Amino acid sequence: HLEGDQCLKQVARTMSEVIQRPGDCIARYGGEEFAAILPETDSDGAIHVAMEIAASIAALARPHAFSPVSAHVTVSIGIASIVPRKEQKKPEKLIGMADQALYLAKNQGRNRWCVAGDSDTP
Repeated sequence: HLEGDQCLKQVARTMSEVIQRPGDCIARYGGEEFAAILPETDSDGAIHVAMEIAASIAALARPHAFSPVSAHVTVSIGIASIVPRKEQKKPEKLIGMADQALYLAKNQGRNRWCVAGDSDTP
């Protein structure tokens, strides 16, 4: 468990280095899940951030001996966005959309990002 905790801390630190704008927020959301809140960011901007996060985590080259995907730690990312005032979605709905996109990324082989409602993401 100590190694896993250290890995999660390193991932959180790395994500915090990528997500630095005022108002942006990164938080641990579950066991090994994190949520990033990026106000004033559309899907394209969130994809850019996701790609930066994935590249930064990959650059750590942190060994992951039991991964079926890679010899190193990787991330799967689910993206969801709304335009306030145009879309009346509750925060729980947005989180659910991101969660569905995350599980789609995991089911498509992990080490990738997916956008809620978009089946053609890498």
